[in-house]
Amino acid sequence: MRVMLVHPSALMYSEIFLRLEPLGLERVAAAARAAGHEVRVVDLQVLSHSLLEREMRSFAPEALGISLNYLANIPEAIDIARQVKSASPECFVFFGGHSVSFIAEHVLQQADGAVDAIVRGEGEPAVAPLLEAARDGGLAAVPGVVCADGRGPAPRLLDSLDELPPARDLMRRRNRYFIGELDPCASIEFTRGCPWDCSFCSAWTFYGRSYRKASPQAAAEEMTTIREPNVFIVDDVAFIRPEHGHGIAAELERRRIRKQYYLETRSDVLLRNEEVFERWTRLGLRYMFLGMEAIDAEGLDLYRKRVSPDENFRALEAARRMGIMVAINLIVDPAWDEEQFRLVREFALSVPEIVHLTVMTPYPGTEIWHTEARQLTTRDYRLFDIQHAVVPTKLPLEVFYRELVRTQGVLNRKHLGLRTAFGAMGVLGRNLLRGQTNFARMLWKFSRVYNPDRQMADHRRPVRYELPLPTRRATTPQRQDLYIHTKPQPSRRREADPEPDGV
Repeated sequence: MRVMLVHPSALMYSEIFLRLEPLGLERVAAAARAAGHEVRVVDLQVLSHSLLEREMRSFAPEALGISLNYLANIPEAIDIARQVKSASPECFVFFGGHSVSFIAEHVLQQADGAVDAIVRGEGEPAVAPLLEAARDGGLAAVPGVVCADGRGPAPRLLDSLDELPPARDLMRRRNRYFIGELDPCASIEFTRGCPWDCSFCSAWTFYGRSYRKASPQAAAEEMTTIREPNVFIVDDVAFIRPEHGHGIAAELERRRIRKQYYLETRSDVLLRNEEVFERWTRLGLRYMFLGMEAIDAEGLDLYRKRVSPDENFRALEAARRMGIMVAINLIVDPAWDEEQFRLVREFALSVPEIVHLTVMTPYPGTEIWHTEARQLTTRDYRLFDIQHAVVPTKLPLEVFYRELVRTQGVLNRKHLGLRTAFGAMGVLGRNLLRGQTNFARMLWKFSRVYNPDRQMADHRRPVRYELPLPTRRATTPQRQDLYIHTKPQPSRRREADPEPDGV
């Protein structure tokens, strides 16, 4: 079959800070190609809708799949599906991805016949049997698939991360992918899943708290195929197991591979495995994202981070000693008042690290979806981008956004704008000589992208597609009730243990 795979447009924060290659879609493309299909990929983060329309006419796909890792992209995806079905009724249209997995039946109903199937769970093991069933029949029997005839068996997990390296050769305009000054930047996956259970996150519920590792040899071999000088390691928590981090490092050293790296991890993992991170700084680790989420113990308990403020601050000191620039994430509670915003601004100005803010958002698949979603002030998918408030705010909404943007402005003054441009002249110059303009553009875009008027206007847009409300329950759902992929129930002792299980 001729198969077209599509990644939707960039979200609000991607207009400034990062634009990452769609690694998951590349792996699904590799699985479809391995099954004998002819595959093309259109990434609307870097390509236009008009190009997609031209490709639809010239390539005439028999199947079109759209990746939906983010709720905010669902309206765009449904609109694309409707256009495709209008022009080519015989084209088999399917959705897949992290966010749509939790609300598959609802989105299928909203699409009103424009979507033939939705894949719940990981796409790599599902795409070949899905396309076979699209041709020969039996969609409802495919693991993970939801269609008009019902829901298939439970989705399957990919047997090994060593299988199906991403089909990077199918991507166009790879020079548009970047994160901060790492421009251009490729992505790679060493592990998949998260064994922790933060209340605001759906990574652990998607994977059922499972955790899988690529072999060091396969990880290093994939790295040899990456042409970009910079690489973002997309693992939810990097180097949980020190022997795995050391193993990959040894393979990279043996192959004499030198890149600049950006990764995400937790404070307690960094403190427990400092020698791994020190080794990676010698390989080129330059940036680290730490999801601190809160600067006080009350906030950390609220989000069930299982770390203390002291651990967070010791982790920052450790990263500074290693020469790693840290980007901190803090979750903005809609219950904050002006004083709490002021305290966060003071904190952001007192530390050398980059401070990002994301607004607490109850997503399907998270525990807070079942505790907070009944309070939703909007069900517009497009506002579920962690940059808009979707539950009641203590401050009037316009004041909340004013304080939010004012606090985000600390980042602009510290790390963006004219002062940074002078300080980063060497990086800017090298990037511009290579024709890379992503980092240069982000330095001046902050006030155009982040401003209270724009955010308030977003709430006034007409709404065509709305998020469903969670099913009413007499009691809080059990953890396994939230899982997309399932694994054996942990013992009571391990469930209470702050250390991750399944690792």
